[in-house]
Amino acid sequence: MSKRLFVKGNEAAAMGAVEAGCRYYFGYPITPQSDIPEYLSREFPKLSGEFIQAESEVASINMLLGASACGVRAMTSSSSPGISLKQEGISYMAGAELPGVIINISRSGPGLGGIDASQADYFQSVKGGGHGGYHIPVLAPNSVQEMYDLTMHAFDLADLYRTPVMLLGDSVVGQMKEALVPNPRPVRDLPEKGWAVRGKGGAEQRVVKSLFLGDGELEAHNWRLHAKYQQMKEKECLSEEHDTADAALLVTAFGSLSRIAHTAVTMAREAGLKVGLFRPITLFPFPERALAEAAGRAGKVLVLELNTGQMVEDVRLSVGAGVQVSFYGRPPGAGSLPSPEELFEVIKKHYVQAPN
Repeated sequence: MSKRLFVKGNEAAAMGAVEAGCRYYFGYPITPQSDIPEYLSREFPKLSGEFIQAESEVASINMLLGASACGVRAMTSSSSPGISLKQEGISYMAGAELPGVIINISRSGPGLGGIDASQADYFQSVKGGGHGGYHIPVLAPNSVQEMYDLTMHAFDLADLYRTPVMLLGDSVVGQMKEALVPNPRPVRDLPEKGWAVRGKGGAEQRVVKSLFLGDGELEAHNWRLHAKYQQMKEKECLSEEHDTADAALLVTAFGSLSRIAHTAVTMAREAGLKVGLFRPITLFPFPERALAEAAGRAGKVLVLELNTGQMVEDVRLSVGAGVQVSFYGRPPGAGSLPSPEELFEVIKKHYVQAPN
C-alpha cells in the first residue's frame, strides 16, 4: 500500500496527472489554481516533460490542442475567467475529437469576481461553454483524494472517448490539505491513437480537424458526436449516496459543498430525521437515473449549491414532475461558506416526516 501524504488538493491533481502519464502542460497563472503549474513546472523537467507558461489562456488551450493532435497526454488548468478565455479552443477540441484534461479551480464571478469558493461555473462547464452545442465530461471532486483519483480518471475518459474532460473544483477543495494515498494508475483498456498526426514522413496522411464542408458532412459529424454523448450517459455516470434507502428528504449537493451537506445530513439523522444525501460526481453526464430512483423513494429533494441556482435545473429534469424540488443557495460573499449548522436548519425547514 502506498504511504499517506499530506498535500493540497491542487498538488494532488498535479500528482494525479503525472501518475496518469501526462508530460505536457500549458497554462497561465491565476489564483486559486496556481499550485498546479507551480508543481508541474518543478516536476516535469525531472521527467523529460514539457512545461510552458503561455502568454495567455487563449494560447495555452491552443497549445493543448496541438499537443493532443500528436497523440500525447496533455493538460491545462485555470480558474473561472481563464476558463472563459479557453472556451473557443475547447469547442475546437470537442469538434476535432481531441483528448485533453482541463482543470478549473473556480472562483466567484461574474466578471473579475474574487477568489472565494463558488459553484457558479456549473452552467459554463456542463452545458458546453463555447459554441456549437457540444458536451464534455465534467468531474466534481470533493476531497484531496478525489482530486488525485479523478484526474487520472479524466485522462482515461479523454482517451476513451476522444474528448476534452474537465475537472471542476473550487478554492476549498483546491487549497485545503488532507491525507492522500497516491495509488498507482489504474489499468484500463484504451484504444490506440491511430488518428494522431505523425508528421510529413508518416506512411499515411492524417488530418485532425473540426471543419467539415462537404454536403451533409457537418450534420453527420454532429449526430456522431451526439451518439457519443449518449454513450457517456449510459456508461460513465458516477454518484455517491448516503442514507437514501429510507429518506423522506433527499439532499443533493456536489463538490466541496457536499462535504458540509454530509455533516448536516448526519446531524439530521442524529435528530431523528430521515434525511439522505445524493452527490453527483459526474456533472456531465449527469447521474439522472440514479437520482430519479433515490428521489422517487423520498418524494422530496432539497438542492444545495454555492450559487443562485444552476444544478437545480438538471435535478428537476431528472426527477420529473412527481417529486417536489426545493433550492437553497449561497453565492460567495465575504469569504463565507454555509456552516453545517446553517444547512441543518435549512434541512429542518424542508423536512416532511415520513409516514409510519
